[in-house]
Amino acid sequence: MTDTPASMTYGGYLALGQLLSAQHPISAQHDEMLFVIIHQTKELWLKQALIELDLSKRLVRGGRLVEVHKSLSRVSRIQAVMTLSWDVLATMTPSDYTSFREVLGGSSGFQSAQFRRFEYVLGLKDGGHLKFQDEGSAEYAALLEALHAPSLWDEANAALARAGFDLPAEALERDWSRPYVPSPEVEAAWATVYLDTERWWPLYQLAEKLVDIDDALATWRHKHVVTVERVIGLKRGTGGTAGVAYLQSTLGKRCFPELWSLRTRI
Repeated sequence: MTDTPASMTYGGYLALGQLLSAQHPISAQHDEMLFVIIHQTKELWLKQALIELDLSKRLVRGGRLVEVHKSLSRVSRIQAVMTLSWDVLATMTPSDYTSFREVLGGSSGFQSAQFRRFEYVLGLKDGGHLKFQDEGSAEYAALLEALHAPSLWDEANAALARAGFDLPAEALERDWSRPYVPSPEVEAAWATVYLDTERWWPLYQLAEKLVDIDDALATWRHKHVVTVERVIGLKRGTGGTAGVAYLQSTLGKRCFPELWSLRTRI
């Protein structure tokens, strides 16, 4: 047990001197500080969500399918907080944003290494995002590791196989860096779980916790699109991104596709 000095203060424990001095608006415009704080806060929440997802993967791999509920529930609640933060950013009008937008240069949330790692860990693999990180950087290394590791969905399917379900080899042994391709056999196996929940309760509850996260991610993406359109309309985003058009193209993405498609089957 670590001894805590009696002189420890709230500000010292939380390193508030560093944290609260980490905001450096470039312009003199009032709303730029809000823009910085919103995005820094999102990165802090992503850091915690990734910590929970790393734990979740280990728990599922170890067969601890009930214990994993806590960390997965925490992730979906973090996502809810992140989604609500768009409402705060939406208080910024187009005029407010235009007053400092030029200082952002080529920077864009599209370049967020933590958000891309979040997607990778959940199962949305796209190696093209590596090009937005400096090769040799810690961000690049973390993203590369997540790209080549089994995702949370891969771990869930492996748990399904260990329970005795016959899954195809391509769902269990494949190049983890490649995008996941939905499988009719995987869908059928998870549908069996849903059709006999009493027998397969731990797997069923795991599946519903995963759907909570996918649902929350879809809600976050939708609110992101609406907020961006409200602030910049259909203009291109910073960093050369397509703005609203690109964001709209992500709305249909699902990390755990068979958990959605099986609902039509049962």
